[in-house]
Amino acid sequence: MRYLYSNLERSQSCVVVGAGPAGLMLGLLLARSGVDVTVIEKHQDFLRDFRGDTIHPSTLEAMHELGYLDELLTLPHQKAYQLHAEIEGRKVTIADFSKLPTRAKFIAFMPQWDFLNFLARKAAGFPRFRLLMSTEITSLRWEAGRVVGVNARQSDRNLVLDADLVIGADGRNSATRKAAGLEFQSFGTATDILWMKVSKKAGDPQQAMSHAGPRQGLVLIDRGDYWQCGYVITKGTVDALKDGGIGALCARIAEVAPLPADRFKEIRSWDDVHLLSVRIDRLKTWWKPGLLFIGDAAHAMSLIGGVGVNLAIQDAIATANLLAEALREGRMKTRLLEAVQRRRAFPTRATQKLQLMMRSRKRAGEADSARSPKPPLFMRLIARSPLLPRLTGRLIGLGFRPEHVRTQLVDWSCSLRKSAAPPR
Repeated sequence: MRYLYSNLERSQSCVVVGAGPAGLMLGLLLARSGVDVTVIEKHQDFLRDFRGDTIHPSTLEAMHELGYLDELLTLPHQKAYQLHAEIEGRKVTIADFSKLPTRAKFIAFMPQWDFLNFLARKAAGFPRFRLLMSTEITSLRWEAGRVVGVNARQSDRNLVLDADLVIGADGRNSATRKAAGLEFQSFGTATDILWMKVSKKAGDPQQAMSHAGPRQGLVLIDRGDYWQCGYVITKGTVDALKDGGIGALCARIAEVAPLPADRFKEIRSWDDVHLLSVRIDRLKTWWKPGLLFIGDAAHAMSLIGGVGVNLAIQDAIATANLLAEALREGRMKTRLLEAVQRRRAFPTRATQKLQLMMRSRKRAGEADSARSPKPPLFMRLIARSPLLPRLTGRLIGLGFRPEHVRTQLVDWSCSLRKSAAPPR
């Protein structure tokens, strides 16, 4: 799907960099509230494999509040009412969503490109929304120590986009964050993950998501006609695995997978394997005058719990709740950017702390030993308790501070910004 707009203006209330879950959700909410908003995305479409494809109950509840939930769930997806893991040789429930106070008491596994296209279609229904694909930020524009817009490149032309506020929502490798030079804290991780896919056939396990041991983690996500497989490896060991050949890797995965070993022969080369470098970090300060960061650009999460996408969506909702009226009325103040960070800092810190608690802590040299490391204590406690899975279900499904849509649907014509000269 391509999005082309002829009514592009040089000046707008807000420029959002990055059309991922955070950027598109924010663009939708702002446009719905009568704000002139332009979202720019460096890729020409959303079709990229192995992105975060979990839509949690908190996000589904926001879709309900917008009146979009039923339509969203007509798209192909799989439901997970519980998450399971293999711990100490037995299958246990590690998260139960069935008791959540939400309309949708499950995680929906949906290809992220479908979800992003859905958000983009909804946002495009508001005349003051613009989505510019194949458009990459080249620099921030500064005046007197304040960000006043961006310079960007779209195909064969340069764009100058002025804005009262620029929001960086361009992911963990944010070009906007690099341009701003903000300081961040890194908490490190001991693992990376290899993503690949194999076909799904009759007789395969009926599970939307699983984890298997004993030495390395294997995640299986049901994509309908294929399995998305995530194989956890010790950070920095991918080159050694490549030296051993693709056949050796497939044999290792087959040892811990609940699928027939010959299924992994479908992985024919390293071109079929995607490396995701896992990290946990966050900005110390999420803003500068005229500039704000949300989602992975503000705080990168590990894959544990699949919470990254949903935390980004929560950031977007909180940002719209706090900023939409000021942006619409042309009275943007730096203190409002501080308010966004204050609102979202606690759930970010708490979620990252929980992820750090849930990861394995191997002793030096243990990765090369024959002895299998024990799962982290937190995971073993969950496995032994009938009540803790409901708690983890709430923490994973809703987060530490679930946000609700407070912005009002506003007639776009009450935007106070007048049309300016077209971009040069």
